[in-house]
Amino acid sequence: MSETTRAEATGPTAGATGVDAAETASAAPDGQGGMPAVHPRRDRRRWLLWGALVVVLFLVPIYLPGQYLIVSTWVMTGAVGAMGLTMLIGQAGQLSLAHSFFLLVGGVSYTVLSSDGTDGFVGLGLPTALSLVLAVAISAAVGAAFAPVSGRLTGIYLGVASLSLVFLGWWLARVLPSIAGSTSSGRYADDLNLFGFDFGEKSPTLAILGVPIGQNERLFWLYAALTLIAYFVARGAVDGRVGRAWRAVRDNEAAATVMGVSVVRQKSVAFAVSSAYAGLAGVMVVWWYDGLLKPDEAVDSGTYSTAVAIAYLAMVVIGGLGSLGGAIVGAAVVFGTPLIIPLLSQGDSSAVLSSGGTAFSPVVITYLAYGALIVLIVLFEPGGLAALGRRLTARLKRS
Repeated sequence: MSETTRAEATGPTAGATGVDAAETASAAPDGQGGMPAVHPRRDRRRWLLWGALVVVLFLVPIYLPGQYLIVSTWVMTGAVGAMGLTMLIGQAGQLSLAHSFFLLVGGVSYTVLSSDGTDGFVGLGLPTALSLVLAVAISAAVGAAFAPVSGRLTGIYLGVASLSLVFLGWWLARVLPSIAGSTSSGRYADDLNLFGFDFGEKSPTLAILGVPIGQNERLFWLYAALTLIAYFVARGAVDGRVGRAWRAVRDNEAAATVMGVSVVRQKSVAFAVSSAYAGLAGVMVVWWYDGLLKPDEAVDSGTYSTAVAIAYLAMVVIGGLGSLGGAIVGAAVVFGTPLIIPLLSQGDSSAVLSSGGTAFSPVVITYLAYGALIVLIVLFEPGGLAALGRRLTARLKRS
């Protein structure tokens, strides 16, 4: 007998145990028993929308200038990392300030695995696709190794403990230059080569509709694919049994234990999944910098610094804790604003990678903007932009 039939025959909780029972009861509309109704027409419409999105993403590099593609790929880098963090904080209720550390773990792992070692640095020379997968797995393993801490601490105590990892990563990168490269010149990783298609090609021979498909265009397609895959995997986790267990732990650890949920295990799993997403984002950071891995000179500024860890936290707060779509919007606000302002104001592609020399540079404006957004969201809309979007959508439907 299927789960749906069992639920309809015996009530909302008779065929389920633990978090399944709680989720089945809460999912029923208007307090009634049974599983939510399936709407085939709505599902078809949803898949059509996803298909249209894929077509749009395929055409974007053909019509969008290269400067805006650079901004888009940087936003998608932030979106992948933010999705991992919003699952950890919003779904599992675990505060982490170590996201920039796992960015470094992912970037270093990919660089070491993919490089051949002929440049004087440690390198294994593995295929780049395999190196990508292993880099994500290594990041997850390092996150799981933090389980003795993440499984037993909560709230601000876990946040402070995780922040120590950023300082540890900064120190290790400086004392192990043969692995992470020097703070002055760094080291280079190989571009992703998938079935003979080089995503870092700078002298393209491929052209679509008369547009040469070079590095910017190829990276946009790659980042869009990785972002979509990351979203669907995260959506499956959030909507599945793992997500139900995370929410049970977040809401009440004692009740979750009574329902048979291993609190320590679920906290560890959430931290490992979040670390894997950060590791993937770390590999994307290396590609975005044209293959350059360069450790930070200071722990409070740079690509893997405490400032970046706080920026990721700002993304999930602005977007809405636990919302995957909100994490993408938050990444657009935090990572996109300092890069798009110079393009809109000056139209100079060289401004994309610079912050300006005035007191109100794009970076400063961004800090002010998302700082003000965080204050407004905490005061007036704790659910973030995702909750605001749901409210507006519901109002439009009623009207």
